[in-house]
Amino acid sequence: MNTLLRKSVSITASAVITALSIGSALGQAAKVASDKPEFEEIASPMFDGTKNKVFKPKNWLEIEAKLRISLSPEPASKTCDRITVKWYIAVKNPDKPGTMLLLTRDVEHVNIPLDEDIFCSIYLSPSSIKRLIGSNVGGKGAVEYVGYEVLINGEKVAQETHKGTAGWWNAVSGKISRTDSVPVLNKMETPFSQMWWDRYAEVSAERR
Repeated sequence: MNTLLRKSVSITASAVITALSIGSALGQAAKVASDKPEFEEIASPMFDGTKNKVFKPKNWLEIEAKLRISLSPEPASKTCDRITVKWYIAVKNPDKPGTMLLLTRDVEHVNIPLDEDIFCSIYLSPSSIKRLIGSNVGGKGAVEYVGYEVLINGEKVAQETHKGTAGWWNAVSGKISRTDSVPVLNKMETPFSQMWWDRYAEVSAERR
């Protein structure tokens, strides 16, 4: 891909399955079925408390991907100790039309059940969305590309993108620049931390 702005051929498969040998003492091989990432706007949750306060929930942008991991030989625990998901989000640069900002975040997950569909997610807060588009709604419109890589024991075992060609985040282009000015949050850093618990892979407390 010569430039991120060039329209590339879409990936026709809904999931890519990658099998790689993992360099570990156990000599395990990992197979990861990974779906394209999806994203949607979801409103801030409202909880009952000792004193309810009046406010209008704003929208967050949730980005998630479904994984299914297998290990061979399968451990007795039937879990994968830990994985790292490296996220890449290209958003429109509000300060320089025609260019993009690259947002990144590494999230470490632990005790991932084997041979089960499990989801990983990241979030942009309402304030980040407003910074990007000047509004509290329409955050999806700021996103150009979303991709991710899955690493086990430091080895990449899967990668996906919602459009374009996986690995676009490594392309050299004057149209995109990395920034830390817009934070990307893991689920435990959001009001959704205790919601839908069994749907999502557990985030490592060591890396929050």
